[in-house]
Amino acid sequence: MNRFEYVVAEIDGDYARLRRIDEETEELKLVARALLPPEITEGTKLLYEWMSYSVME
Repeated sequence: MNRFEYVVAEIDGDYARLRRIDEETEELKLVARALLPPEITEGTKLLYEWMSYSVME
């Protein structure tokens, strides 16, 4: 299964914009906050694996 690392670049209401940090890209991914862990803030690092997001330690 694919594994991606992101950082929360911006929170905008019910959505968050994520920037991929495991490879070079400037593109942001728009994700509904309902799909993300509730404790996220801007700057939180996330791991996407097995079709779900979790906070990286």
